[in-house]
Parts: sequence; structure tokens; C-alpha cells
Amino acid sequence: MEFKKFGSKYVVRFDKGEEIITTLTGLCKKENIKLGSVSAIGATNEVELGILNTTDKSYNSYILKGDHEIANLIGNISTMNGEVYLHLHINVANNNKEIFGGHLNSAIVSATCEMIIDVIDGEIDREFSEEIGLNLFKF
Repeated sequence: MEFKKFGSKYVVRFDKGEEIITTLTGLCKKENIKLGSVSAIGATNEVELGILNTTDKSYNSYILKGDHEIANLIGNISTMNGEVYLHLHINVANNNKEIFGGHLNSAIVSATCEMIIDVIDGEIDREFSEEIGLNLFKF
């Protein structure tokens, strides 16, 4: 991974073989990024997506393997209990013109991933909501 900072924005290139969540978390820790938004495109050959079942508050995940274009990766950076907290969603497309999407749990870069991080000067923590079953912004 390489990056360059321009004011409050980071332009980031993830390299082949890097896992996006782990690498992004490391960058946020290194650069002390506590709040911001993320957008990216690229390619992956292994991605784990998650979907929340709002009825029983269970979280279901599935893994896709093989070549997939990252058509859209968006989300935000915040904190929870003083640690970096990423909330990212992703859409990926395969050679059969099928598109899959959901919460991004993990993705291995197969060629490159180009990301823009827009840092917000501030900090928003999260806390778990029993009612919703998710970690929500805590204001």
C-alpha cells in the first residue's frame, strides 16, 4: 500500500495480495484517522460479504472467489472503544455480469484498489444497540 496526503484527503493504492480491511485499519492507526468517508474501486479475487437479518438480528456472511471487479466500495471510518472502526459496503461484479453486494468483511486485492479517504476533523464513537443489533454512531 502506498498513499499521498492532500490537505484532509488521502489518495491510497492497495497492492496485489493485500487485504483491504487490515491494511486500511493500519493506515488509520498510523495516520491517526478517527473520522472520515471512504470510496474506492479496484479488483478482488476473494471477498467476504455480510448481510444483516433485521428480524432475528443475525449476521450472515458468504465468500466469493474468482475474479471480481470492485464496482463500488463506500463507507465510513469512526471509532469504537478507542479503536478504529470501519463500516464499509461493497458491490462486486464477475465475468457473468452478476453483481453481489453487502457489508465488507474482507477482500484480497487481485490487481489494485484505488481509494480516496476524506478525513473529517473530529471523532464519533460507536456503541452496540440491543434493539437494532448493530454498532451505531454514539453522539
